[in-house]
Amino acid sequence: MAKREEIEQKAEALILPILSENRFELWDTEYVKEAGTWYLRYYIDKEGGITIDDCETVSRRISDLLDEKDFIADAYILEVSSPGLGRQLKKERDYEKSLGKDVEIRLYKPMDGSKEYTGTFTAYDKDTFTVTVEEEEKVFAKSDVAVIRLAFDF
Repeated sequence: MAKREEIEQKAEALILPILSENRFELWDTEYVKEAGTWYLRYYIDKEGGITIDDCETVSRRISDLLDEKDFIADAYILEVSSPGLGRQLKKERDYEKSLGKDVEIRLYKPMDGSKEYTGTFTAYDKDTFTVTVEEEEKVFAKSDVAVIRLAFDF
């Protein structure tokens, strides 16, 4: 297992009791390096949406625990936020919750002349996503999908 994945797993295990206590859910955890700086990001959610106060509450609690456990050797910046309206779908539970909703799909290479599709997410299995695009059902191989996220229209 890569260092990044190991840190993400430990970080997730550490935050889950805090989230459960507050009736929040973990959408995703990232440990990434951007422009030479490491970031540990937690994306949290709850029914009705996450507020800045919710993020602050969780951030203070998890910051103390991370300092106590001290399993990340690198200097990093901690961020706790909402996954946002156009949240990426990454896990089985994300797919399940998003069935029947509009999604955007970006492909690594064009399919039928396009790399981007928007439609209703209707099904998935271990290898594919099925999306209804303009009344036509399209099946995308997961290996061809760069990003699948909830679509939003203002």
